[in-house]
Amino acid sequence: MSRTTTTTMTVRLSGALSEFVAANVGEHGDYENVSEYVRDLIRRDKARKEQDAFERLRAELAHAFSAPESSYQPLTAAEVIARNKG
Repeated sequence: MSRTTTTTMTVRLSGALSEFVAANVGEHGDYENVSEYVRDLIRRDKARKEQDAFERLRAELAHAFSAPESSYQPLTAAEVIARNKG
């Protein structure tokens, strides 16, 4: 069973940022309250970072698989482990 921790944070916004948030919250906005809006922004940022990491991995794998077979070197599991430790 996992435990969920709730953290309360205070954020100060002024001027254009405060007005922007206010325009997106409430009766005429997409979110019912500021907390809902901030949680959605954090989830989107988290998803973007995960997607970026996936794209970097995909690019590395594409590069590795496009290498000519003549560049392959036989390695033992111990050699791979040692190489990855450094």
